Amino acid sequence: MKPLPRPLHDANASAGGKDLGDLPEWDLTDLYASPDAPELKRDLDWLEEACASFAADYEGKLADLDAKGMLDCVLRNEKIDMVTGRIMSYAGLRYYQQTTDAERAKFMSDCQDRITNYSTPLVFFSLELNRVPDEKLDALFAENAELARYKPIFDRLRKMRPHQLSDELEKFLHDSSVVGATAWNKLFDETIAGLVFEVDGEEYGIEGTLNFLSEPDRAKREAAARELAHVFGKHLPLFARVHNTLAKEKEIEDRWRHMPTPQYGRHLANDVEPEVVEALRNAVVAAYPKLSHRYYELKRKWLGLDTMQVWDRNAPLPMEVQRTVGWDEAKDLVMEAYAGFDPHMAEIAEPFFGKGWIDAGVKPGKAPGAFAHPTVTDVHPYVMLNYLGKPRDVMTLAHELGHGVHQVLAAGQGELLSSTPLTLAETASVFGEMLTFRKLLDNAKSDTEKKVLLAGKVEDMINTVVRQIAFYDFECKLHEARRHGELTPDDINALWMSVQAESLGPAFEYMDGYETFWAYIPHFVHSPFYVYAYAFGDGLVNALYAVYEEGDEGFQQKYFDMLKAGGSKHHKELLAPFGLDASDPKFWDKGLSMISGMIDELEALE
Repeated sequence: MKPLPRPLHDANASAGGKDLGDLPEWDLTDLYASPDAPELKRDLDWLEEACASFAADYEGKLADLDAKGMLDCVLRNEKIDMVTGRIMSYAGLRYYQQTTDAERAKFMSDCQDRITNYSTPLVFFSLELNRVPDEKLDALFAENAELARYKPIFDRLRKMRPHQLSDELEKFLHDSSVVGATAWNKLFDETIAGLVFEVDGEEYGIEGTLNFLSEPDRAKREAAARELAHVFGKHLPLFARVHNTLAKEKEIEDRWRHMPTPQYGRHLANDVEPEVVEALRNAVVAAYPKLSHRYYELKRKWLGLDTMQVWDRNAPLPMEVQRTVGWDEAKDLVMEAYAGFDPHMAEIAEPFFGKGWIDAGVKPGKAPGAFAHPTVTDVHPYVMLNYLGKPRDVMTLAHELGHGVHQVLAAGQGELLSSTPLTLAETASVFGEMLTFRKLLDNAKSDTEKKVLLAGKVEDMINTVVRQIAFYDFECKLHEARRHGELTPDDINALWMSVQAESLGPAFEYMDGYETFWAYIPHFVHSPFYVYAYAFGDGLVNALYAVYEEGDEGFQQKYFDMLKAGGSKHHKELLAPFGLDASDPKFWDKGLSMISGMIDELEALE
């Protein structure tokens, strides 16, 4: 089953004025008509029986199956995965629309509990499959081409063989998950969604308050930053408890599984080699001085400040004309950019706008951030935004719609092979952003407008690459420190600040309270070490885009083929048609040089 969606954007939350036009809302009826729909009960009942009969038919027998029998087994497993995904997609998306609604939270928990109970008998499947000898599986693949299509699934499962526990322990971990990480995730989500911040006498949720960090009024930015620190500070013991518990739980499971590092499980899940991630991390850290340090020094001068404070990081430039982008204009901009690349891309994106596949407005209790969730391959993806009309909201639309296009194209692989590793999952989203940015840049009517656009794109790339690698370093330090004992809030604060000055550079000072800003970032809670996937995706897309700009023959078709592959191929195989190789350290320098080149352009416009 695909994991539930999480609002996992870098939380430079954007918002703006009103009068945005008719903002779309989700129509979830393509999944189920309502929580009490007879089809939902039918599917839950089917799932209970299907899981039990699957275990009865196959447990203890996988090693004796012939090629047709193994294929039938895989197809039955895939159908179970699809029905499970449909149920949990409906429950999860409905919950994210209003996380403070007790009925929605209960409905999602009840669905999760029932599915966990039903699927416990299936735990044997991957464990027993990993005990089938390699030569036996290879012979089955050679005999049956349809089964051989699923070989990437078997290969990924077998990478877990050295880290597999006994059948009984695996079943225990499966059953206890609902009161472990899942429960702590929910506590975090509900706490964040329920936070109230007072800025200039008005009350706001976290999304609206974070928005003020990009306001033109410096006093407003400072007030918001200090209020964020104040509220985070009041809840810091709870946030520290969440992080301590989840990091310790992970350490225990990693130790039992003989994982060499806390990050290793994420690398396995991403189907990426640790040395590739290390090469990415080292390349970005080495580039801090020529990227973030150099850009923020430019921005400090533009703002006319001796020293920047943290509330100036996302400030608009003095020459920037503040305007609200209505929903229809945002749609037109993104769709024109997509169509300019290839009309087929715009055709795939069009239904998102007219069929209730996007939930765009900011509403009380709605989860912050943005995501695209593929649901299941026989339905369609859903995109969540918190759209309030800033130009960066347009880029977020382009980003999430890119995910949606990728998910539609990959659906042809079927439920088990459509899911893309996180490192490649950002490819289409970042590419969609780049197309939209280039469209805007081409339309720029003056050097000032070009400068504002370039600066905005550089800031986005710094947030996607520099900031996320700094987050990754923070997580590495947090998990390593937790191995040696309980961490106080002050301990975690110190780890956070240890990566901030290094990544942001000497242009900044740090207000009292900024040390608590780790507390609200959902990545650390929901998906440990997720964040490097953003930097991976951005570097990969920068390199891809350079190939596109060079006029590579047949680029569009090769690009669509890459997206259609979903999770069926390794990154090395997917990038080969473009002459790229992510395992080459110079690959990352190529991607980073695009950011550096944009800063060169900004310096030249001075």
